[in-house]
Amino acid sequence: MRIRSSSIAFVVLTGALVWFRPCENARAAEQGPLAAGVQPYVERQELAGAVMAIATKEKVLDVEAAGFADVAAKKPMQTDSVFWIASQSKPITCIAVMMLVEEGKIDLDAPVERYLPEFQGQMVVAEKDDAHVLLKKPARPPAVRDLLSHTSGLPFRSAIEVPTLDRLPLADRVRSYAMTPLEYEPGTKFGYSNAGINTSARIIEVVAGMPFEDFLDERLFQPLGMKDTTFWPNEEQVARLAKAYAPGPNGMGLVEVTIDQLHYPLTDRAARYPMPGGGLFSTAADLARLYQMLARGGELDGRRYLSQAAVEKMTDKRTPEGVKDFYGFGFQASTGQYGHGGAYSTNTYFDRTRNVILIWLVQHAGFPGKGAETQEAFRHAAFEHFCK
Repeated sequence: MRIRSSSIAFVVLTGALVWFRPCENARAAEQGPLAAGVQPYVERQELAGAVMAIATKEKVLDVEAAGFADVAAKKPMQTDSVFWIASQSKPITCIAVMMLVEEGKIDLDAPVERYLPEFQGQMVVAEKDDAHVLLKKPARPPAVRDLLSHTSGLPFRSAIEVPTLDRLPLADRVRSYAMTPLEYEPGTKFGYSNAGINTSARIIEVVAGMPFEDFLDERLFQPLGMKDTTFWPNEEQVARLAKAYAPGPNGMGLVEVTIDQLHYPLTDRAARYPMPGGGLFSTAADLARLYQMLARGGELDGRRYLSQAAVEKMTDKRTPEGVKDFYGFGFQASTGQYGHGGAYSTNTYFDRTRNVILIWLVQHAGFPGKGAETQEAFRHAAFEHFCK
């Protein structure tokens, strides 16, 4: 397995661009094919840095780092850098739900109100204009399966989850969803919903009798060896955290930003709460373990987490016929691949055709110039060098 890190040709200091002349020979000697594929974007200030990995069901073929985790400090990106993976948390939450489904403790077809009585009597919007909202009783209440496939009718979030998404205990957050009218009849449309995934996590708490984060640690993260996946990165993990960047003035260069969906400091367990729909931090190594388990039909290193049938349920289309969105239980899915992206441009997926896992970790709220092409450049390099 190659483990590489690359240099960078610039740094942003107090809004000004300061240029450095890297040693071309040294850089070429250090870089592997994945880092080399995205290095031109780093040098044009269109990408701060990235960690990239390609793996099969059995082993990690390559993991490389390019650019900087901290541009101003000239801190190189490392292969064990930590990233906020945002909505990549969603399939992880749904894996936990499916574990309890297989144990007979959660019924996918049961109404949500069976587990969370506060949802009893929830209404759906029948008509709405600028001045009035007309509510009616839905044809049926949302079921657990609707939560996992974003077809429940729940909104993306409730009015009290502003501006940050991690300041409320999960039970309080979910209670606010129950007080909010459904946006459409359950099971009839696709509506991407943090609220739905968060609600499914609250069902886990009620059924398992433990906090959601403890369930993940005990049943998934620790057994899989996902040692850096957490809602609260500790001081050592924060030191490895990749900083976030956005396009600079007039779409040129890079500006360091804080993640406005999160409350700081990230280590604060008193003020920050788990956000099942988008709160996890992780690394390439941890995500490789997770996706290897899925690619192997729910088993890894002799331990079974899900049945093959459960993995297939999660990674095949579960949205209604006639709805163009191709979504499984927690996964964006198609005939060719399944996986999920995150708000700050991370993405992990299993390519069913090539039988490989691709992991793309960056921390970007948008890209300047041609930076949006960087993930495709990574994929091209990965396929060119490892899938012939």
